[in-house]
Amino acid sequence: MTPETRAAIVGLAGTALSPDESALLSRHPPIGVILFKRNIIDKVQVVGLAASIRRVVPDALLMVDQEGGRVARLRPPEWREHPPAAAIGLLYRRDRTAGIRAAFLTGALIGHDCAGTGFDVVCAPVLDLVVPGASAVIGDRAYSDKPMEVAGLAGAMASGLLAAGVQPVGKHAPGHGRGMLDSHLALPELDDVDEADLVPFRELSWLPWMMTAHIRYRQVDPVHPATLSRSVIQDVIRGRIGFDNLLVSDDLAMHAVSGDPGGVAQASLRAGCDIALHCSGVFDETRGVLETVSGPSQAALKRLAAARKMASDYRVELDPDLLASERERLLA
Repeated sequence: MTPETRAAIVGLAGTALSPDESALLSRHPPIGVILFKRNIIDKVQVVGLAASIRRVVPDALLMVDQEGGRVARLRPPEWREHPPAAAIGLLYRRDRTAGIRAAFLTGALIGHDCAGTGFDVVCAPVLDLVVPGASAVIGDRAYSDKPMEVAGLAGAMASGLLAAGVQPVGKHAPGHGRGMLDSHLALPELDDVDEADLVPFRELSWLPWMMTAHIRYRQVDPVHPATLSRSVIQDVIRGRIGFDNLLVSDDLAMHAVSGDPGGVAQASLRAGCDIALHCSGVFDETRGVLETVSGPSQAALKRLAAARKMASDYRVELDPDLLASERERLLA
């Protein structure tokens, strides 16, 4: 990190770093860059894009959403297809040992795909609960409606990601499963935080990263969504959950939060997030974020170092073909 480093992870517009983006990242280097489908063609192109980013920002983290199922930026035929969390949850209810093993194997295989393409951080696993009647935005991305089942399966997946040498991100704290609206489109509201929702996050408070939820909990903070609420972050995520590692906002370009991109990003840091995440890739928005947000706090820098060390310490050699064959047998 340099004195100019900004406490942000940002998106890019296309499949190559533009001259304007290169100049902006050089002038105001972010902690990292997140890639989406719009940025991805094939392995060779992504590896080249990662290299071009790191020529400008040598220690930049590269992040991707790769949960399995419908949330997957790396897709066949270049990368493996992975089952959604709900399929692994169904296996667990038939055979607990097989379900836990399948969750680990999926994490390891996703991690192997991502690490081999240059990614450091994977935004998975989902720690939210399945809640009947809630918005389908979570749906089959969640393992179960039972908190301890979610904790066990998500923990196994996270361990698989770490075995591949990538950093997992548990999401969406302090729980998104009950939201009645899709936070990509609008701001869901709940009366209060449900204790059951906290259980998976508390059980997995050892994870190196967690991501906030864009949900307003009226009894905790009647004005701000969790991402922008000091009360939710300090009292619930840091307090009741006991999470003391890296906290990144959910995407601040989503419609659940609104306002000037730079101002919203800085507000998330003031509320207690370590890193502001802005994914749109719209150049003027990215520039607004990087020209506005502050540098990472000393606590955030220590958490970043600890997250990198955890992934390095847990990494083992993997045989992806062997792991994929085992998972196929389990899920058959």
